[in-house]
Amino acid sequence: MMRLLAAVAAVLGGVVTASACGGPEDACATPLGTYHISLPEGVTGPVPAFVYFHGAGRSGAPVGQMPFAAALRARGYAVIAPNGRMRPGSRFGPGWFFRDGADGPRDELAFTREVIADAASHHGVDPARIVLSGFSIGGSLVWYLACRDSHLAAAYTAYAGGFWEPMPPTCDGPVHLLHTHGWRDQTVPLEGRPLRGGAIYQGDIFEGLKRWRVSNGCDLLRADAFDTHGRYWRRSYTSCAPGTALELALWPGGHVTPDAEWAALAADWVEAVLPEIKP
Repeated sequence: MMRLLAAVAAVLGGVVTASACGGPEDACATPLGTYHISLPEGVTGPVPAFVYFHGAGRSGAPVGQMPFAAALRARGYAVIAPNGRMRPGSRFGPGWFFRDGADGPRDELAFTREVIADAASHHGVDPARIVLSGFSIGGSLVWYLACRDSHLAAAYTAYAGGFWEPMPPTCDGPVHLLHTHGWRDQTVPLEGRPLRGGAIYQGDIFEGLKRWRVSNGCDLLRADAFDTHGRYWRRSYTSCAPGTALELALWPGGHVTPDAEWAALAADWVEAVLPEIKP
């Protein structure tokens, strides 16, 4: 009943009201899983949103209280935090299932589509102004989702996670993609690393960027625009097809979750390449 009232209020008055679900202790449910959502204050009309996929062993429940989420809400974005699922026999807790040829209990592309549709129906989120983001294995999921359906979101802002070996031979495209990575990251190194005695292998981030350059019709292998001011050292690939965007932002830290400064970087980048997303 609360969901129905919220939907009616959004349609009639253009105001998104409180919903019966979405908080840390009360996830919203779709057929394939659950998600949490936090909305900016004073929202009127459809609201753009960052969909953030958590790292391995975590959940979406605390995401709305994280500094980066607060910073995004302050700029007018909703923050949607889906919950991963347990892999049978895993000691790492909830995660995501994306590697080609690997068995998993859920189709994450179908689940993400469900989450976006449900958030649009019940929370006033604008499905045309979605940014997919994620940390660590959640960042890897962002790469794979973009690779399988470049139209799933308007833009992608992955953090500390990319393709695994063997990498997809080709990807759907073009895309608007910003990838952020720590220079000192030892958990997901820029060069990748073997896990489980070499049974699985994290991919090289620069090797993965080759796939995106092909998808975006880039003429050059190298980046051709650089910004080394401030916390992030940024490499942009601009010799690409019109209407595309591809950038790598490196920073001195290790494998830590995004913060408010990263939220500013991501939102500024998204609004620069796609002004129509701006709240």
